[in-house]
Amino acid sequence: MADRLHVLALHLLRRLREEDDALGLSPPRVAALTAVVEDGPMPIGALAADQGVSAPTMSRLVDGLERDGLVRREPDPDDARGVRVRATPRGARTLERSRRRRTRALAERLGDLEPEELGAVARGVELIERVARG
Repeated sequence: MADRLHVLALHLLRRLREEDDALGLSPPRVAALTAVVEDGPMPIGALAADQGVSAPTMSRLVDGLERDGLVRREPDPDDARGVRVRATPRGARTLERSRRRRTRALAERLGDLEPEELGAVARGVELIERVARG
């Protein structure tokens, strides 16, 4: 069951990523933007560690997000030589739009289920939440 759930979760995420592709957001860009929007401004090194990539890789990713107006670099008040990455209002709006698109796509697929099937899915979601929270 764990293997099936893992495979299904990956498959579902892959399908929902199509919505991000339509906005020009790759999975690494969505992940980095999500971290900055949800956790607030952070140094590039901390963002890289959070995402499991090297600082140079994250710097290139931030370059692209900055070019697109989704984040901006600002001086780090705790490190005179460092910079922090902050989401711009446009970045926060883009991330919210991405989430709405993914949620709408998922809701459309769930809309094809019979009411009793939808109830079973709702109960499954509750259980998966419990497992995910440990």
